[in-house]
Amino acid sequence: MSPKQRKIAIMGFRSVGKSSLTIQFVEGQFVDSYDPTIENTFTKTVKIRGQEYFLKLVDTAGQDEYSIFPQSYSMDIHGYVLVYSVTSAKSFEVVKVIYEKLLDMTGKVHVPIVLVGNKVDLHMERVISYEEGKKTADDMKAAFLEASAKQNQSVTDVFHTTIMQIEKADGSVQEKSGCIVS
Repeated sequence: MSPKQRKIAIMGFRSVGKSSLTIQFVEGQFVDSYDPTIENTFTKTVKIRGQEYFLKLVDTAGQDEYSIFPQSYSMDIHGYVLVYSVTSAKSFEVVKVIYEKLLDMTGKVHVPIVLVGNKVDLHMERVISYEEGKKTADDMKAAFLEASAKQNQSVTDVFHTTIMQIEKADGSVQEKSGCIVS
């Protein structure tokens, strides 16, 4: 069985940790601060439920509510990881705008999305509650996770969940109760 190719775009406001999450997942290391991303593509092969996936992760430049979406963000992209920082109300507002633009651009009612509240290690600075994040994800019909790229908390889950969302949208995964992490 050949690997399935899946292309995932990681989007969100600047400095929410899109690159940190991606690099933590791909390379297993935390990159604290570096120059803002123009756009990077990372690749990684993972195996989930016996199926190999060759992932292309498009780490996008930070968007704001006025960003013009390049058409390339809707073509060939199978799923989206929308990242906000639990320490930034602004970044939370921005993911909602990105979501609306995604629907407009893809012309689909349902797009495979995982909403991620990053930086949960910064407990003292949290301004967006888990409940708010979860409610927004439910409104988007998206999966929801909170993560910490720094502590490598739920990072793998983010990408595995995204693949499951994509497969579900493709109709190739039946809804199962319970969670299987291989």
